[in-house]
Amino acid sequence: MTVLVGYVPSPEGEAALRAGVGEARTRGETLLVMNTSRGDAYVDRGFAQQRDLDRVRQGLTELGVDFDIHQVVGGRDAAEEIVELAGSSEISLVVIGLRHRSAVGKLLLGSSAQRILLDSPCPVLAVKADS
Repeated sequence: MTVLVGYVPSPEGEAALRAGVGEARTRGETLLVMNTSRGDAYVDRGFAQQRDLDRVRQGLTELGVDFDIHQVVGGRDAAEEIVELAGSSEISLVVIGLRHRSAVGKLLLGSSAQRILLDSPCPVLAVKADS
């Protein structure tokens, strides 16, 4: 089985990664770090650059965690990619980071986290970044 972490290079993404490592260790499972971008914007703050992924890879290697990193560019948004992968029989848990948004912000922009929480066929652990 595998713990899936929806990773973005941000404090929320780092919090999700830390929680995912803890869950994978507790469960004795592999960690799958997933980063996605639709690729339709000049700047996507959620897209992990190579240096971000190298840092994650190095940190997980130093921790001795069994892991894989999967990056998807183009096509669907992050919520759709994560929910589809969560439907795999191999995924036991999805871990995502949450950021604070106003009610109006959620209404206007939607919420990937909300869609993952509602649509994921397996349990989802949502964590906040340290303040």
